[in-house]
Amino acid sequence: MPPYDPSAFPPFAVTVDLVVLTVRHHALCALAIRRGEPPYQGRWALPGGFVRVDEDLGDAAARELAEETGLRAQNGAHLEQLATYGDPHRDPRMRVVSVAHLVLAPDLPAPRAGGDARSARWAPVTELLHDGAALAFDHARILADGVERARSKIEYSSLATAFCPPEFTVGELRRVYEAVWGVALDPRNFHRKVTGTPGFLVPTGGTTTRQGGRPAQLFRAGGAALLNPPMLRPEV
Repeated sequence: MPPYDPSAFPPFAVTVDLVVLTVRHHALCALAIRRGEPPYQGRWALPGGFVRVDEDLGDAAARELAEETGLRAQNGAHLEQLATYGDPHRDPRMRVVSVAHLVLAPDLPAPRAGGDARSARWAPVTELLHDGAALAFDHARILADGVERARSKIEYSSLATAFCPPEFTVGELRRVYEAVWGVALDPRNFHRKVTGTPGFLVPTGGTTTRQGGRPAQLFRAGGAALLNPPMLRPEV
């Protein structure tokens, strides 16, 4: 092994990028910020930024979310690391490795731009992914990976309930699946599948009429983390 040569390893930075997804107006939406500084000034991007030298990755993700949008990590929100992106040319400033995170939460409030973000908004993922070149850096790829992670995991896990309030109806849960997958589902078959796995949904004993019509039974997420059998995504 050759001796260690520091000059052979130029400095590089680590960033966090956030794929923040929620369901608004019956559509799967992602949080986007318009960059206020170069590079890609004026272009839409995912929220994120550089990790400080004394900072944990999770803490950096929460800080960037608050600084750039005014949103704070909420109790009950789902947060997981998505993937690491390290193409040498992904950032024109220097060699930058990004650790992307996926955040899912129910109907988050309107974001407020801050930090180096000129503005922030919720945008339907279909709009953002329709023209991937409109997003800065490699954020179209990161967003596509985050959306696919969410779409695939709700087939077999309880992840879809992360888009719901603490108490929800089967109909509200079905609309989450429909928004994430972009398809219409048969209400009877859906009800049978999500209530057929013991512990997947737990009745709260209450009802609601917030969706109109007759009172609907309220549920909360149970302890079962897996949906068995899985609910396979319909082909479109």
